[in-house]
Amino acid sequence: MGVDISDLVEGKVCELGDFCGKAIAIDGYNTLYQFLSSIRGPDGTPLKDSKGRITSHLSGAFQRTSNLLEAGIKPVFVFDGKPNPLKIGTLKLRKERKEKAKEQWEEALRVGDLETARIKAQQTSRLTREMVEQAVELLARMGIPSVQAPEEGEAQASHMARKGDVYAVASQDFDSLLFGAPRLIRNLTLAGRRKMPRRNVYVDVKPEVMLLDDVLAKLGFGHEQLVDLGVLVGTDFNEGVKGIGPKKALKLLNEYETGKKAIEAKGLDVPGFRNVRRIFLEPNVTDDYGLEWGSMDREGVESLLCDEFEFTRSRIQSTLDKVEEGQRKRAQKSLDSWF
Repeated sequence: MGVDISDLVEGKVCELGDFCGKAIAIDGYNTLYQFLSSIRGPDGTPLKDSKGRITSHLSGAFQRTSNLLEAGIKPVFVFDGKPNPLKIGTLKLRKERKEKAKEQWEEALRVGDLETARIKAQQTSRLTREMVEQAVELLARMGIPSVQAPEEGEAQASHMARKGDVYAVASQDFDSLLFGAPRLIRNLTLAGRRKMPRRNVYVDVKPEVMLLDDVLAKLGFGHEQLVDLGVLVGTDFNEGVKGIGPKKALKLLNEYETGKKAIEAKGLDVPGFRNVRRIFLEPNVTDDYGLEWGSMDREGVESLLCDEFEFTRSRIQSTLDKVEEGQRKRAQKSLDSWF
């Protein structure tokens, strides 16, 4: 879920093609959860094979990543490591919400309310270690590298972006900005037409880029103050201050300059303020990773998806054909530019 500062920041709408040739670090857990949540049947049941194994994450990873490859993007998926102890409370709360949503899903199915059933089912998604391993294997066969973070995936991805090893971080959350990523891309793996909940209305979802420097310039302060704002509002590592949302936190920082001064002046109770700041300003990351993009192993992809998980072979082959055609067109265009 991450910190919610959507009221304060605004991105520039782009097309997938705008990132052609760019290496982009994708928040792996965040993205796979999107697939588990959204790729479901009318009653909310996730895709499964004949053995009862969930395959929604593989379907999303294959289709959406193929779209990126077709557009000439070089994705790298970064996965979370061991959670920081301060995140345990958030994880426990998420588990409780999933259990409650599961009960509501089952009740909606019992009374035949499929719309509510689907919405509640989306809130029950659970990403297992086995699912992550399956996705990593699929990505490897598609020639895409994966990176294991020591702790927070977004922290690691942001570190890679700061070093210049990748162009940007792709995530739905805003945490990457607090971790210091120079560029955040939202909706990268969600681009396309989407149905609005409970409405027979479809909207076009396009990627949008947020530049950290632009965000800070608009807010009128530096990166450390952005972190202070996030801690006051609430992050995955702390609850924040009751009654203080993004706009009120911004007002406090403009008045008192730092979170520490605002807390002291207003007598606010922010447990672990320094420790939470340290998570964002001094994140646990590693430089022990490699970024090598290989060629697509068509036989390997088909074997995993079709032979192992029973995906329709013709659909997989059709998608792979599109990826290869996109690659051929770019190669030809590059060749033509020399003449």
